[in-house]
Amino acid sequence: MLPTLAEVLELPALRRARPRVVVGRDRLDVPVRWVHIAEVTDLAHLLRGGELVLSTGIAMPDDPDALRRYIDDLAAAGASGIAVELGRKYHAELPEAFREAARSAGLPVVLLDREARFVEITEAVHVRVVNEQLEELRESDRLHSVFTQLSVEGADSGRILAEVARISGCPVVLENLSHQVLACDLNGEDPGTLLTSWESRSRAVRTGSRTVHVPSSGWLVTTVGARGQDWGRLVLVAGAAPTRSRRMLVERAATTLALGRLLERHQESLERQTHRTIIAGILDRAYSDPEEALVRARAVGVPLQGRELVGLVLRLREGGTGLAAEARLSDTAEGAARACRELRLSALVGSLDDLRVGILLALPDRGRLEATLHMLADRVHSTLGGSAVLAVGSTAEGVREVRRSFLEARQVGDVALRQSDRRPFYRLPDLHLRGLLHLFREDERLQTYVERELGPLLEYDDRHGGDLTEMLRHYLDSGRNKARAAARAHLSRPAFYDRLRRIANVLDADLESVETSLSLHVALWSLDALRDAP
Repeated sequence: MLPTLAEVLELPALRRARPRVVVGRDRLDVPVRWVHIAEVTDLAHLLRGGELVLSTGIAMPDDPDALRRYIDDLAAAGASGIAVELGRKYHAELPEAFREAARSAGLPVVLLDREARFVEITEAVHVRVVNEQLEELRESDRLHSVFTQLSVEGADSGRILAEVARISGCPVVLENLSHQVLACDLNGEDPGTLLTSWESRSRAVRTGSRTVHVPSSGWLVTTVGARGQDWGRLVLVAGAAPTRSRRMLVERAATTLALGRLLERHQESLERQTHRTIIAGILDRAYSDPEEALVRARAVGVPLQGRELVGLVLRLREGGTGLAAEARLSDTAEGAARACRELRLSALVGSLDDLRVGILLALPDRGRLEATLHMLADRVHSTLGGSAVLAVGSTAEGVREVRRSFLEARQVGDVALRQSDRRPFYRLPDLHLRGLLHLFREDERLQTYVERELGPLLEYDDRHGGDLTEMLRHYLDSGRNKARAAARAHLSRPAFYDRLRRIANVLDADLESVETSLSLHVALWSLDALRDAP
């Protein structure tokens, strides 16, 4: 870290000259990158920024306007300040024009009351600067060694954060893009103090591609990601004035975390990767000849030719981003594959996206589909619990029809999440009206219908921050039983009845009418379908 002007003025070589700051006492924290001795006024083009200019003032112009131009040029070039030795041109003070120009430009001015050996000053400052740079290089090399070793060993995020906390002596937190804490090492700090209202405090901190320091909280925040895909942020609670080495530390740790995540992705079993690639090729029609898909599947031990093919989709109930969501998807795929192996089912199993795992069943015996699905559903749910719903597409007679089967299963899975009944698996006929509405969710006529039926109520809730739409849903889902609906809404009956009156007024509708209530109920289901649309 470069020395500040205040630190430079404390060096013995400068102290002997009795430095006196006459302008810019509030700017002594500027860094000094170098010292430049100059007795010419056309100096600015020689500077690169961060220099302390030393001068006897002997060549300074007497004209006030020329003095102002000289000072303005130094400030524009990024000089850290100017130190003028008294005795050659100026004997007690600098001209007022000089000081006024420096105040306007924000350029610190130091008077040297005694004769100074400029060469000693330059040597002292340059040694300090070079030593600082060497120390930064040594620190960078140490950090490189530590985190390279962690990468080689495949250290998890907890160990990486522990190393950051040990080196810095500060708490460190890894969060996802939703500002939820994924991992942390609080370094002895009280969790209640540090993590309370974390999400709201974190959302207030905006970051870009560079590391950001927030003085009010002392947070040093950098983005974590690789290959153009950011997935989290690393926060070091470094205090009001973090050193450059701490910036290097948090950035090096973020790189190691990003690399670790890439390696974790590649730790997915080779079998899952291969199956996923084959399924994706079929769905994306990447194979110009269906025979290629058959050959590839047969090569991994899953014959597809001459078999009854069925596309299944395991739809996760919880989405999200970050390591936890990725691990959940990987566990689901491995659990489904294990269930197929235990039942000795011939199947391709691989993730379809961030929320779905695809299973392509290849059954040799026609007529055993129903029994096979029940056995597979029981095994999958016993392995995964209720974390996903199993959706089944229609039977495909050949590999060309597999895409249709998967698309149907995908649609069924999305709708099945909202079903109140818990079935082992779902097909399109099991979804009744909800399934039909989901299929038509991109039809403009359905969208117009929803707006006509519910638009005023949705606008009212948005405008007033209300919950009338949900109250209507409770009322209709309870079969228009007001007492049951009030209980489901956790409201007293009078309060719930008041909500119903407001709903009727906003919609100008008779909620006692069976036809009106049915129409509103269909509109609510249609709204669910629209919100599920990609």
